[in-house]
Amino acid sequence: MLDRTQPDENQNAEDVTARGAPDQLADDKPAVRGWRPLNWLKRAGQFFFALSFSSLTRRIVSLNLAGLVALVASILYLSQFRAGLIDARAQSLLVQAEIIAGAIAASATVQTNAITIDPDRLLDLKPGETYGGSDEYSPLDFPINPERVAPVLRTLISPTKTRARIYDPNGSLLVDSRSLDTVVRFPLPSVSAEKPGMVERGMVAVRTWLNRGDLPLYRELGPENGNGYAEVGDALQGQKRSMVRVNARGEVIVSVAVPVLRSRAIHGALMLSTQGDDIDQMVTAERLAILKVGGVAAAVMIMLSLLLASTIAGPVRRLADSAELIRRRIRTRVEIPDFTRRRDEIGHLSGALRDMTSALYSRIEAIEMFAADVAHELKNPLTSLRSAVETLPLARNENSRARLLEVIEHDVKRLDRLISDISDASRLDAELQRQDAIPVDLRRLLTTLVSVANETKLGHDVAVEMRFEGRSPTDNFAVTGHDSRLGQVVSNLLSNAQSFSEPGNKVRLTCRRVRGEIEIVVDDDGPGIRDDALERIFERFYTDRPHQGFGQNSGLGLSISKQIVDAHGGRIWSENRPGPADEDGAPSVVGARFVVRLPAL
Repeated sequence: MLDRTQPDENQNAEDVTARGAPDQLADDKPAVRGWRPLNWLKRAGQFFFALSFSSLTRRIVSLNLAGLVALVASILYLSQFRAGLIDARAQSLLVQAEIIAGAIAASATVQTNAITIDPDRLLDLKPGETYGGSDEYSPLDFPINPERVAPVLRTLISPTKTRARIYDPNGSLLVDSRSLDTVVRFPLPSVSAEKPGMVERGMVAVRTWLNRGDLPLYRELGPENGNGYAEVGDALQGQKRSMVRVNARGEVIVSVAVPVLRSRAIHGALMLSTQGDDIDQMVTAERLAILKVGGVAAAVMIMLSLLLASTIAGPVRRLADSAELIRRRIRTRVEIPDFTRRRDEIGHLSGALRDMTSALYSRIEAIEMFAADVAHELKNPLTSLRSAVETLPLARNENSRARLLEVIEHDVKRLDRLISDISDASRLDAELQRQDAIPVDLRRLLTTLVSVANETKLGHDVAVEMRFEGRSPTDNFAVTGHDSRLGQVVSNLLSNAQSFSEPGNKVRLTCRRVRGEIEIVVDDDGPGIRDDALERIFERFYTDRPHQGFGQNSGLGLSISKQIVDAHGGRIWSENRPGPADEDGAPSVVGARFVVRLPAL
């Protein structure tokens, strides 16, 4: 979980107790501990404060919210509800227009194929005059009677929120439902009205952007320009048509036009259109519902993002703080937080950092111990050399002077040997890290080393025998590593075995495969190893050679060999070769044995 920077409760309690001790002595009342809302609010504030200042947390929350905002915006912009609503509205307007046009054609048109006689006018006719229709409602000029249309149109349009307009065959406006009543339905804004504010203009701009798309802009045409509406022009040609437009306020307007037919003759066109806020109110309500759902989803997304960030940013911060403490060495040893129980990348990172830190501390301790051992080992020959040099001017005869010069020469050689071995040991890790491991054929390597040892015998009259144990002579004895360093290990073991063997004896080298490892065994016929020294012989600068003079060996050979074997992922140990029982019944020792095991390739 997130590393919340909070004070330690115990520490605070102790501090408060310490600071409030005099008061408590004065007023010895028992402290009442209970649920304190302020503390919980303080902790919650610290939690969210830590989260808000975490870059990783902000990124997680921002990216998750960005995806949700993009989804909601796309739903608002590409809403299928809006398109379906517009289509349904257009279809309903077409059905309504056809019904109204049929009613108008049936009851509101002038009967041009019937004779209407007014008896009163017949009495007023003079000789030679004929009776004709009224000039006010001539069927040639007004195929549709406006006075008869108005009641029908008012009755059919009033229950709906639509606007109806009737055009004559020439495209001139005959009737507009807006002017049917004495009271104007849509009052115009006063001249002194203030201009819309910035918020209203912004809302209009957003609504226009959401609704416009590729829709044409709706414009109010004059009464003589009915043909300017494409649907009216098609209706006067005998075809019904619907159109979707957007007005200046970004409101969707759906309009349909159908011809007014009687006896297959087109007497005009009926145009029905929605009000500016008819569809937009429903679309806005739908979008508000989407925004509410989006708001709830955003709140849930934020909480889930914070929980996710607390499982990522918190552990990462704790790991980073621990690494910073290790770099500064504030404490003697800083432990990396253990998240290895998590089966994810944070757990892997924690395990890797813990292993790296452990290896780093081990390396530091090894370097410190190595430096202390080097200082101690160099101090002994330097002390002896200093004593011999200081004593040399005081020598009274040549024999004393010769012995002192011999001591000086011995100490100089010892220092040279120590410095060479120390330099080799200090470069070992760096060389193993820089060089790439390659397959090494141990059969070929051991054959070469044994051949060189038998030819030179390394200053000893001790031969080396070699044997490969396997199912066939062509068995593979290969490992992954560095051939020169592995050869150094085998050379050190052979030289060590020869140095403890009597002249004329033999050293036996055996190589075999043991399950998934290659085992190399070096046996000698020497005095063996004391039980208390079986492990110590691999320590730096440790030597146990009673048969040799002091200072003849640096004690780094077996230590370097163990270091090389460990770097190759193998093991090395020593043991005594048991022989027949002695007079007391205890097993005797007939020699030493060194065993090296390396992972097989």
